Amino acid sequence: MQTIVIGITGGSGSGKTTVVKKILESFPGNEVAVVSQDAYYKDSGHLSEEVRKNINFDHPEAFEFDLLVAHLTDLKNGKSIQEPIYDYVSSSRKKETRLIEPRHIVIVEGILLFTDLRVRNLCNMKVFVDADSDHRVIRIIERDMLERGRTAQDVIERYHVVKSMHEQFIEPTKRFADIIIPQGGENHVAIDVLVSMIRQKLNSIS
Repeated sequence: MQTIVIGITGGSGSGKTTVVKKILESFPGNEVAVVSQDAYYKDSGHLSEEVRKNINFDHPEAFEFDLLVAHLTDLKNGKSIQEPIYDYVSSSRKKETRLIEPRHIVIVEGILLFTDLRVRNLCNMKVFVDADSDHRVIRIIERDMLERGRTAQDVIERYHVVKSMHEQFIEPTKRFADIIIPQGGENHVAIDVLVSMIRQKLNSIS
């Protein structure tokens, strides 16, 4: 099986998940697999609560890139993987894993994907989802309160770190992108163009 790996990155709250959902809606379910970089946060369950509170989740060192690269390589070679399941509340990996089967299209999404040369080299298409910082802040607050058990005050206090990491690590990777989608998930025209390009690549390997 020939596989197209599509890397989708952008800042926290930029609309990456929306872009991924719209791609999924455009293809049959058995054609696409999705890998989330967030699943590859290092397991910190063995650390004290105080230490875990201060983990910088927006720094490349928070991720186990070696495992992510190994899994993407397996999928590209037609092998299934067991993706970790990360618990944001306890900052640890669950015992359970998620089976991901190889597909013609593998989407990998995450904020710091393109900081790793190996990941960039595995991607046949590299997409950067761009969005205004104000819009991203609102989405970050909503997500972290809902999914990560944080209060609005916690998120606001953390935002200066998020902003600093975005400027230092995420924004510079825009130069590696083949496609930049401004206005995040609201840019239907750009997403339609992306879907058309994916379809062309898929047809070329069929």
